[in-house]
Amino acid sequence: MADTKNLCAQIPLSLHDRVCAEKDQVGLTTAQYITNLLIEYYQMKENGGNMNMANNGSRTMAFQIPEELFQRIKAHLDRESLRLGRKYTQREFVLGLIEEALTASENTCQVQEDGEDTQQPQEDGEDTYQPQGDGEDAQQSDEDEIAEATE
Repeated sequence: MADTKNLCAQIPLSLHDRVCAEKDQVGLTTAQYITNLLIEYYQMKENGGNMNMANNGSRTMAFQIPEELFQRIKAHLDRESLRLGRKYTQREFVLGLIEEALTASENTCQVQEDGEDTQQPQEDGEDTYQPQGDGEDAQQSDEDEIAEATE
């Protein structure tokens, strides 16, 4: 861990409130949040006032949610923090949900791709895939479509 030194400054109460609210929102300690702010500031200054969007391989996602959902999330984070015995952050919660959803989606896609790879053509050259339908109604509908196409 890098050597650290305390930095203390008197700032307006409104700025203090804003810093506290935003650091809590992203789930960082005050030291982590201020460190990130200062690093971003100096990177921006070095880049001629332009923010470096690469940000060490990280990207920012921001969106608004209804107040009721936000309150439910806060309550969940409080419950999980008590259960885990440590602060459970919004970032940790949202990243976990995203990872879980992406993994499930990727697994579903992989199963579908594996299924397509194992399909063997029938002797007459047609694929073994048969569209799912509702019995005779689906078959009749397919026949009607064929008849319309040939007319």
